[in-house]
Amino acid sequence: MAASRQLGRLLGLSGRLSRPLYDCSSYTQYYDCYILSSCIFPARSMFVQTQDTPNPNSLKFLPGRTVLESGTMDFAGPRDAFCSPLARQLFRIDGVKSVFLGPDFITVTKSGADMEWRVIKPDVFAAIMDFFTTGLPVVNEDSAPSADTAPSDDDDEVVAMIKELLDTRIRPTVQEDGGDVLYRGFEDGIVKLQLQGSCTSCPSSIITLKNGIQNMLQFYVPEVESVEQVKDEESVAHGN
Repeated sequence: MAASRQLGRLLGLSGRLSRPLYDCSSYTQYYDCYILSSCIFPARSMFVQTQDTPNPNSLKFLPGRTVLESGTMDFAGPRDAFCSPLARQLFRIDGVKSVFLGPDFITVTKSGADMEWRVIKPDVFAAIMDFFTTGLPVVNEDSAPSADTAPSDDDDEVVAMIKELLDTRIRPTVQEDGGDVLYRGFEDGIVKLQLQGSCTSCPSSIITLKNGIQNMLQFYVPEVESVEQVKDEESVAHGN
């Protein structure tokens, strides 16, 4: 994530929407928003917007409706998307590297700088709109996101405070940028967190982790000495 922008969001600054680019077949685009023509699906017209993220390889798509009832889910590759019909459809698009689902947004990360958004974006818009017209569930019923910050009987006062801060002060800001942060433990003064979505491959994610998240946790919880990033490459799909 661009450090200045992410830190600005932690101070309450808002992001900006991207600008108009092109038209796409049956889909009409205004200010980087695609409208599914009502003459094609009279009862299923929808309005999809895009929003830039601090990661130039990730773009946030807002379909104007609920994506997940609660939590978020991260799919690092096509094999991870077995439980999400929507993610599977997006991975069929050439150049899509990963898919992240939030409460009301979808973050798509492209394979690299050599793959341009102007090539991928129309297909992503079409896939999202086509999917929501089918009425299929975004994720299978038996694949609901797990609550990593849910209160536990084993939590002491420090851990409970860390989880509350993550849920109320930190995660909303990170999700605004198309990503998320998962709680992975607290030991010997070190808070272990896992970054997801647009944060995963963002070049300035460490700056955000240290200067933004760590500073906030240390301000409210003196027992926190540092924050470290955990990369779980063995998990198939992470939920929170």
